[in-house]
Amino acid sequence: MEQATRSTGKVLAVRGAVVDVSFQEGELPQIDEALVVESGLLGSIVVEVQAHLHSKAVRGVALQSTAGMRRGERVRATGSPITVPVGDLILGRLLDATGDVQDGGPVLPTDLARSPIHRAPPPLRDRNSATSIFETGIKVIDLLAPLPQGGKAAMFGGAGVGKTVVVMELIHAMVQSYQGISVFAGVGERSREGHELLSEMRRSGVLDRSVLVYGQMNEPPGARWRVGMTALTIAEYFRDVKKQNVLLLMDNVFRFVQAGSEVSGLLGRLPSRVGYQPTLTSEVAALHERIASVGGQAVTAIEAVYVPADDFTDPAVTAISSHLDSMIVLSRSMAAEGMYPSIDPLRSSSILLDPVVVGEEHYRIAEEVREAIARYVELQDIISLLGVEELSARDRLIVSRARRLQRFLTQPFTVTEAFTGKPGRSVPLKDTLAGCRKILDGVSDSWPESALYMVGAIEEAHERLEGAADAAKAS
Repeated sequence: MEQATRSTGKVLAVRGAVVDVSFQEGELPQIDEALVVESGLLGSIVVEVQAHLHSKAVRGVALQSTAGMRRGERVRATGSPITVPVGDLILGRLLDATGDVQDGGPVLPTDLARSPIHRAPPPLRDRNSATSIFETGIKVIDLLAPLPQGGKAAMFGGAGVGKTVVVMELIHAMVQSYQGISVFAGVGERSREGHELLSEMRRSGVLDRSVLVYGQMNEPPGARWRVGMTALTIAEYFRDVKKQNVLLLMDNVFRFVQAGSEVSGLLGRLPSRVGYQPTLTSEVAALHERIASVGGQAVTAIEAVYVPADDFTDPAVTAISSHLDSMIVLSRSMAAEGMYPSIDPLRSSSILLDPVVVGEEHYRIAEEVREAIARYVELQDIISLLGVEELSARDRLIVSRARRLQRFLTQPFTVTEAFTGKPGRSVPLKDTLAGCRKILDGVSDSWPESALYMVGAIEEAHERLEGAADAAKAS
């Protein structure tokens, strides 16, 4: 009887997503504990405890809409954090932040194993270092910012520069080569994007090895704030229990920070820099420190990060970037020039781009490519004012090869085939290195730049030239 008294309370106040609950007797629920509001109109609504108001009341954030919730409704304390279903039965399914099925399919069994979304990160002594490359088939990434197996990589860019397209191409490129489990976290995604991804994964045949977890843009901030934790919990289960490698894709991590800022404001906390929550760095760390390789199995994270107003000094962007092994920066100016993927070769980086890891040849080619493009960028003001003819012979040669390298590092994507009419290309790393080496050595100096634009391996550019020559002869 004492336990029943301790574990029940009633709604004291409702202000949007924030719910105050009073408990008349016994111990208060702990921070991050899940409460269930038994609403007569809305059914069961999950509320996560965020603060103790006084000795008999707590304040929490609802993960579902509270429209219609009334004061005095019964609240049940679960005694644990929010738990979500795990196991093989959730493969191929679309879940929300609380683990409920949202794809219109059959309901999951009630006896399915569940895991709490709040867990401590694995100890440092149990972690494996990320020293092997996760080959993507995207030339500019594999060459200049290789992704680490069991590490954390992110794509940074403003609105409309192609972050989601690159993430979807990575999913598509890994259908054949990647044999592990994929977990996709849609954080603040538009409903259209979620539907497109679900359809794409069904069509490509990868859905039966994937789990989709969504906290969409039209959902309360609590759902968008916790959906990343839900996806990470599912990834950890497959890593630790099923002993499988897991690819964790998150789009968009900035909206996780944004949701945390909304929650912080609703809870009445004073804002910090640029209006962000005072707990910004600890929230970002709580998510990223759990992404690790343990016992030979890896969780590899690939994230998309929106950069507000293209300001890379934004506190949210700097907080996220401090946890990454590989940074892929998308450039608006390159997108405006039609250089897709619009990945900036000078600002993108990876801890794996080291001769000890990637080998001397790869490292040397990558450095030469960067040097040529950097010199071209330095000379652009002179070229625009005086023309390329005013440069020295050596600088003219560097500019010529840098422009060809820029075009060679473009690539048609499979996911954009319906819009461009060009079939996608996935390029092995050895072909990327060979193509860059030939351009740096001057093999393509006499070729028109357009021959290298939107091709796969450099042999395709050569075939394009021969086809154009044959067509010219025939005419």
